[in-house]
This record gives sequence, structure tokens and C-alpha cells, in this order.
Amino acid sequence: MTHRFHDDAPVGRVALFPGTFNPFTLGHASVVERSLPLFDRIVIAVGVNIEKGMPPSIPAVEAIRRVYADEPRVDVVAYGGLTVDVAREAGARFLLRGVRSVKDFEYERTLADANRGIGGLETVLVFSLPEYSWLSSTVVRDLMAHGRDVAQYLPEGYSLDC
Repeated sequence: MTHRFHDDAPVGRVALFPGTFNPFTLGHASVVERSLPLFDRIVIAVGVNIEKGMPPSIPAVEAIRRVYADEPRVDVVAYGGLTVDVAREAGARFLLRGVRSVKDFEYERTLADANRGIGGLETVLVFSLPEYSWLSSTVVRDLMAHGRDVAQYLPEGYSLDC
């Protein structure tokens, strides 16, 4: 799969923020915004998750790119395969993950151990702000399926009509 990284992106502390981001919510955006002071560059990687039945979505990538159009330290790519491989390609030594609950923490701990063992990547966990602790892409998709307006749960500039 072809990745597009900013040619003028700074090098240094690079974090890969992988997920299906279907859709990219205010919770995801909060993790990115609060992590920018920690890293020189963040690569948001929209990937395949067979369990969630979601292929990488070029429209979703473009929608997230629009959110960060004025932030040169954020790249957005689509990928398939192993997260450690796209991290290596992006020059990332860190994985960035958001955690809403103890359940998320347990899942992320297992992934962190695997990614450290397979690819030598360290995982940085950023805890959800309380107002987003319930917010997930699954909840937003369910609301959409029932005809609800979900704009209040999505970052400014993000459009579902890609």
C-alpha cells in the first residue's frame, strides 16, 4: 500500500497513531492535540482491522488530512499489514494510543508488549479526557445508523461525506 508522508516533515521523535478511525472522533483528535508537545511528528495511520470489517478508507484518510491541513507535524496515511511495518516506514519509534477505560488499558498493554517484542516500538498511552471517556467510533456509527446527527462528536473540518 502506498503511504504519503510530508516531504518537509521534521524528523526526531515520531509517533504512529494507528487505528481504524471509522469515524475519527473528538476523542481521537484530543489524543493527537495533547500529544503534539511530546513528539516532533505524529503519523495517523488508518488501517485494516479484519475483526471490525473495515478496509483502509482513502476518503477517511482525506477527511482526517483536512482536519490537520494546517499542522505540518501531522501526517495521515492508509495502511494494510502489520503496524510495526508502517511504523518503521514512517520512521516512528513510538506508538501512540488512547485509553478510555481499564478494559482499553488491558488490551493496549497486550498490544504494547507485542509491538515492543516484534518491532522494538515503545507505546505511549494517553488517557481520555473525562468528557470523551464514553465516546467511540462504534457509538458514533450506531448513532448514525439510527439517524442521529453526530457532528458534535467529530472534529471541526472532518466530514463524513468524503
